Parts: sequence; C-alpha cells; structure tokens
Amino acid sequence: MRRTAVVVAAGAMAVSLAACGSAKESKGGSSSSSSAKKGDDIKVGLLLPENQTARYEKFDRPLIEKKVAELTNNKGKIVYANAKQDATLQNQQVDTMITNKVDVLIVDAVDAAAIKNSVQKAKDAGIPVVAYDRLAQGPIDAYTSFDNVTVGKTQGEALLKALGSKAKSGKIVMMNGSSTDPNAAQFKKGAHEVLDGKVNIGKEYDTKEWKPENANANMEGAISALGKKNIIGVYSANDGMAGGIITALKAAGIKVPVTGQDAELAGVQRIVAGDQYMSVYKPYAPEADAAAEMAVDLAQGKSLDSVAKDKVDSPTTKGVPSVLVPVTALTKDNIKDTVIKDGVYTVADICTAQYKAACDKIGLK
Repeated sequence: MRRTAVVVAAGAMAVSLAACGSAKESKGGSSSSSSAKKGDDIKVGLLLPENQTARYEKFDRPLIEKKVAELTNNKGKIVYANAKQDATLQNQQVDTMITNKVDVLIVDAVDAAAIKNSVQKAKDAGIPVVAYDRLAQGPIDAYTSFDNVTVGKTQGEALLKALGSKAKSGKIVMMNGSSTDPNAAQFKKGAHEVLDGKVNIGKEYDTKEWKPENANANMEGAISALGKKNIIGVYSANDGMAGGIITALKAAGIKVPVTGQDAELAGVQRIVAGDQYMSVYKPYAPEADAAAEMAVDLAQGKSLDSVAKDKVDSPTTKGVPSVLVPVTALTKDNIKDTVIKDGVYTVADICTAQYKAACDKIGLK
C-alpha cells in the first residue's frame, strides 16, 4: 500500500506554547563564542531521558552517534548519560557535562520545566543546547522533534476510523502521557481537536511517567467505573502504555480499538495480531540527524539556517530554530511500506513463532 505521510508546511509549524520568557531567554539560535573556532575535534554531550522505552537505546543514541561521527570525520566525541526517568539526576548530569567542558549539549528532558535552570547554567558556561524530542525550557539554541499536535490528530483520526458509525455508541477512555512532558500535552491537544464532539469520553488520565503499569492500573479503574460493556475504544498516547492497557482489557474480556505511538516492536506485533489498532510511526533517523547536524554546527560556531527551516516558541524562549519531522499512521496495511521498508525491523523480527499465523494472514512474509 502506498505510504501516506503527514506533510506539514514549513510555514505552519510554529508551536506557540507561550511567550513569557525574560529578555535574557527570549532569543534562540545564538552560538557561543567559546565554540566559534572549533573544528571536527568536538565533544557532544548527549542526555536521554529514560531506558524503559525501546527507542532511546535502540535508535536515538546510535543514530546520533553515527551522524556526529560522519559530520566530524570520526573526530567528534559523544559523552552520553541516561537519566532513567529521574529529573534530578538529569540536572546533575548537565552539571557533569559542564564540568567536562562539552562543546554542545543535546538534551531530551525528563521534565521540560525542571531542566530550565540547568539549561541556563550551560548557556552561562558558553555551551549551546539542542532540545531533542521534547521542548525543554530555558535558553535553548535549537530544537528538533515531530509535529506533536499532528501526532495526536493522527491518533484521533485513526480511532474515529476504527470506530466508524459506532463512535457515539459508548464511551472511550483517553490515556494521555506524563504531565511533566510537554509533548504529552501537545498529543492530547491534537487528539481532542479531532475527537471532541465526535465521541463520548468516559474517563481521561494523565499517566505518571508514561509507565505501562500505571496505564494498566488506570485502565482497570476505568473499566470498574464505566463498565466493560460501555467501553468502545481507547486513545493511548504511546505503545508502551497500550501494552498495559491491552493487558487490562484482555483480563476483562474486552476487545476494542487501541491507538499507540512510536512503532515499538511489541506494538507492531500487537497490530499484526489485531490486539492494537494502530501506532504512529515516527522515523527516528531524520530527527536524530537533525539534532546531530544542529549540535555540530553550534559547536563549530556555524549558522543553523541551512538545517533549521522552522521556528518554535517555548514558554521561555521565542523563535527557536527548529526541525519538525512528519509522521505516518501505522496499521497492519502499511507495515511493509513503513518500518520494514525503512529498515527499522525485518519480517523475521516481527513474525516470530507467536505471530507467524497472524503475519501470514495479512501477507507479511
């Protein structure tokens, strides 16, 4: 099936979260004078938020490392740390990066607000900061992610398609992400723009730390409150939570459409098996490449104009040079044309013994 990507015009990609920053923080994109004369021998600090979600260690980290090496003739060094979902630890890791005198930081914040002072510390030390995947507060110099409102709309539209004429015949449950993640708020916003007025929302949760076990507990609570016969679908903001949700649904004998995001292997396998309706495929390579390119340019004192074609506003910084990557709704109909075509997974990865019959049924061989 022909792949249908969500294409977003560059001029319409500005994300306006707020514009209340101080004068000190109101301008993004400036490079530090201390890095202006750097060549390929640079030190890039990479801070990722957690290791529960498969993507960070399997895709983001190696892709960024590979691109930095490519851009610096294998002379650039990555200094890596993972916060394991601990915002306090991540702030300490920023301090360590500053002490180690990295030339630039790539930060995927555990908590976008809690990282603000650490971003300011880096800036004060002459270290530019690239916000990766989540729009960190503070005087960041660049940002790359996906169009997160569009991600939520894509999920909402898929759920409506799955429900069809039964969209108002019962209630749906909305399982949003963590309240500390600004992306989660944008996913929720996009989903509500599509779903409000077209479905009946019975229960809605912000799921602590995006954890599947918390989503599972929330889903059990929703089933108890609404009654299993009244639930017709679940909006899940990502695949990890969808796994916990589906476990609760199966235990209650409920089979309804469930959304997801990230195209995790387990999520793709649930789609093949018919347990999960869809995921959002976000090609990590373009996002990782953009982060690496912006980081290297900032470390070397170069302009971001050739890389960052968009501008984004955070609550503290206006006009941040940004790269926003399009996304695709992933269903059983386009697995071949997305994650397999792009080399994310092989058929063998997906179609293990447990899923072979289901793969055969949809022609995935």
